[in-house]
Amino acid sequence: MASSSSDPLLPSAGAARRRPATGGWRSALFIIWVEVAERFAYYGVSSNLINYLTGPLGETTAAAAAAVNAWSGAASMLPLLGAAVADSWLGRYRTIVASSVLYITGLGLLALSSIFSSPQSQQCSSSGDGPQVCRSSSVQTVFFYVSLYLVAISQSGHKPCVQAFGADQFDATDPGESSSRSTFFNWWYLGLCASATVTVVVMSYVQDNVGWGLGFGVPCMVMLLGLLVFLLGTRTYRFYDGGSGTFSSVGEAIRAWRKSRREEDGGGATVEAEHDELAEEVRGMARLFPIWATCLLYGVLFAQPPTLFTKQAATLDRRIGSSSFQVPPAALQSFLGVSIIPCVLLYEHVLVPVARRVTGVASGITMLQRIGAGIALCVVTLLVAALVEMKRLISARDAADPGAVVPMSLWWMVPQYVLFGAADVFALVGMQEFFYDQVPGALKSLGLALYLSVLGVGSFISSFLISIIDGVTRKDGGTSWFDDDLNRGHLDYFYLLLAALTMLDLLAYIYFSTSYIYRRKVVDVQ
Repeated sequence: MASSSSDPLLPSAGAARRRPATGGWRSALFIIWVEVAERFAYYGVSSNLINYLTGPLGETTAAAAAAVNAWSGAASMLPLLGAAVADSWLGRYRTIVASSVLYITGLGLLALSSIFSSPQSQQCSSSGDGPQVCRSSSVQTVFFYVSLYLVAISQSGHKPCVQAFGADQFDATDPGESSSRSTFFNWWYLGLCASATVTVVVMSYVQDNVGWGLGFGVPCMVMLLGLLVFLLGTRTYRFYDGGSGTFSSVGEAIRAWRKSRREEDGGGATVEAEHDELAEEVRGMARLFPIWATCLLYGVLFAQPPTLFTKQAATLDRRIGSSSFQVPPAALQSFLGVSIIPCVLLYEHVLVPVARRVTGVASGITMLQRIGAGIALCVVTLLVAALVEMKRLISARDAADPGAVVPMSLWWMVPQYVLFGAADVFALVGMQEFFYDQVPGALKSLGLALYLSVLGVGSFISSFLISIIDGVTRKDGGTSWFDDDLNRGHLDYFYLLLAALTMLDLLAYIYFSTSYIYRRKVVDVQ
């Protein structure tokens, strides 16, 4: 139902009726572009963050990896709160605007904090014959982390609402627009991957070779431009009610369900039909939990490319040919996007038409089958990453100078990025569509926040595992798997551990997904 809000940020219901041509791809493109800008800003910070923490801030590899995972986890979990605020109170449009302003503020402070962490402001010390260690002061470090977490807080409203608002531009009750909405999720992710690919190449080079102030300042300016583009499209958008009272309705549904159980136990009459319907919505939300839980190991793998994969890459020979130019370690993350873009095209134009003829399902394969295929690809990715790390360690032991650049080309790491990009096309896009589609209509923002929370909890699990394993393997003078000199560590053991856990997780996922009943029947080919 079109919004009737009188808020000056939103057009009136009468205006919506006078503009029947709102929504559709024209509106979706404005929204896709603002998300492209946001992803540029986010990856401009996150993709190379571990090198900032181990460089200017002087943290250890294990501590930096755990810190990046914790921050990523917070940025992915907070959207649950933002979605609740948007669906119950502010509405998606106003939440996006407010979050974007906060985002720009956080990025600006982050750029300012990097100036305070310049080499001239660092405190350096040395112990014995060891190398000199430089760290930023505690005040500078606190200012940096406050700025960083301000960016994470701004994600709470921006991330779940922008995609839901984009999907809102297509009417699910209209056959043509319903088909376009399914395609929207694929092209949405394609746009994000293209943005991320450009970002990690350009910004990692700027940060490593020009300066961190500019490296954090450019994402701030891009985010400001993205907000302006979003505001320009306001008159084309299709608005829906923000869901005022949605969560009170959920509370009412829980009470109705409990009352129904009590009356059934006592042999009394059943509650009214509308309460039964609300109670069914709550049971439907509860059925999502096993699927959500068995996707968490995917979230753990998602945390590795900007952390441990990047630190691995920093040890390799990153020259291209015989030139002296070295590829920034974080730039290898661009291969995720390079892989994802053709995979999306192949999925949309080859796999779906072929699978549609076999299964008779309009989408080719179901949403849950798509997620399961992605988790299976994660197992293969981790095994390949472990084998590459074994090869890297052998090459490091053969090197004359331990701790120096390993005589092994960076191209050895490309397969694990490419495979993980392919896994993203199945698992990540599948989760986006599944959680958006399977929650009640008034909770679409919350549905997208649920898929983001998979990445958030996965990042927290990764941070916890790294901290525990680092402590255990350092005990009694041992060498950590995540030693600052990775040539002495054992990331291969960590990847094999994750592969084994993900395989067990895949078996649990298959069990729960095969018994899952969709809220709406999967549309068959007519």
